Amino acid sequence: MAQRVEEMRNQVIRQHTKDIKHYINGNFVDAESEKSFENTNPFTNERINRVSEGDKPEIDRAVAAAKEAFQQGPWGKMKVSERLSYIHKIADVIDEHIEEIAPLESYDTGLPISQTKKMVARAAHNFRFYAEMVNSRMVGEAYQVDDEFLNYTIHKPVGVAGLITPWNAPFMLETWKIAPALATGNTVVLKPAEWSPLTANRLAEIIDQAGLPEGVFNVVHGFGETAGAALVAHPDVQLISFTGETATGSEIIKNGADTLKRVSMELGGKSPIIVFDDADFDRALDACTWGIFSFNGERCTANSRLFIHENIQERFIEALKERVQNIVVGDPMDEGTQVGPLIHRTHYENVKRYLEIAKEEGAEIVSGHVPEAYRRGNFVPPTLILNITNDKTAAQEEIFGPVLTVMTFREEEEVIEVANDVKYGLAGYVWTKDIQRAHRVAQAVDSGMFWINSQNVRDLRTPFGGSKASGIGREGGHYAFDFYTETQIIHVALGEHRIPQFGKK
Repeated sequence: MAQRVEEMRNQVIRQHTKDIKHYINGNFVDAESEKSFENTNPFTNERINRVSEGDKPEIDRAVAAAKEAFQQGPWGKMKVSERLSYIHKIADVIDEHIEEIAPLESYDTGLPISQTKKMVARAAHNFRFYAEMVNSRMVGEAYQVDDEFLNYTIHKPVGVAGLITPWNAPFMLETWKIAPALATGNTVVLKPAEWSPLTANRLAEIIDQAGLPEGVFNVVHGFGETAGAALVAHPDVQLISFTGETATGSEIIKNGADTLKRVSMELGGKSPIIVFDDADFDRALDACTWGIFSFNGERCTANSRLFIHENIQERFIEALKERVQNIVVGDPMDEGTQVGPLIHRTHYENVKRYLEIAKEEGAEIVSGHVPEAYRRGNFVPPTLILNITNDKTAAQEEIFGPVLTVMTFREEEEVIEVANDVKYGLAGYVWTKDIQRAHRVAQAVDSGMFWINSQNVRDLRTPFGGSKASGIGREGGHYAFDFYTETQIIHVALGEHRIPQFGKK
């Protein structure tokens, strides 16, 4: 059975790793420049394929196609029920191809296949969820002023949506943006991350199979400095939704200012997990290890700073040391693998650099094991940074790998102050059986999201986003409507109200 599954996956990879083109106006096309870049396998650092490198000409064509589809094509005039039938069709086609999309994601990113399977299933749910949300929650309000006026609001699609997505969990995160953008009636130009193009291309094929009108959905591959910058600067793109690092988000905001783009920024994180001495020890340990070492540590909401109460610090740290030695590091295509290779050699070198800095700053490094057979890959084993204070580099900067900084505390007020002493504010976690204290801590920590006695469990109905350097705006649930639609207020006179008669004699 295992051999048959492996053979099927190898067949899928051979079938779907041909060289990648852009998807513009319903066609797969090369770049005008004929330039391309190499896509590599993080497990072996061997070439997977080549990807057509888009730049301003491809962005211009994609935006023109999206604008035409919105203003002149059927999409902008389509009844909501018909538009949402396309959204359901996309979800159906994703479901038909889960068994091939998951291995492609693992092959391209290094994410363990046991995790990519769940991500892909959630991707289909994203489309169905937003089809339902548009039907049930995209509603206006009405205000009556005596018998003189009725004032009501409606939601209108904005136009061409520019979506720039990251390389960690790319398929799922692309659908987080594409689903609400399309369901609310916009057209889309997607610029996926250059390090993870395989499933973005597969998504274009799926959406093409679903039969969307030409120009409604477009994909331009390329680099942020060229294709991404051209998308941000384009005057016919009304909004930019970006997920990625904080420095890039800042540049996007600056570059989109001249065309007054609305922006949604989901940026970096350095999220605290606070474990009090009355916490459920085993569950807190499970949540802590999952929260930092799943997704290979490459997740924006990772609990990368542990604050452990001094009364249980020795026991908890010893348990963590045992966990990192037992976490299975290996081939991302193996069902038993828990941590795979990092996405790219450049990122691998950056994570290793942070570990060297931590050593130089006096920290103790405790790491798990990478089998010798996997040395060609971009493997950083699950790692603890001990004997560190919150002012050190590794505790302040986003490492974005399977690396946990471990610090201790004594008092509630103390840990809140230190937890907030960082530029980021995306997520936070607390473990305690004192529910009053849990709520005090949750509300005192500067973060867009916070979990009490839980790991990072998402509810699609709730807002997603951060504070401080972790982002601007909220997506998720009906909160996405505030970004992907224009709210228009319409005033209706119900009678002949008094109008000042300037200039009348």
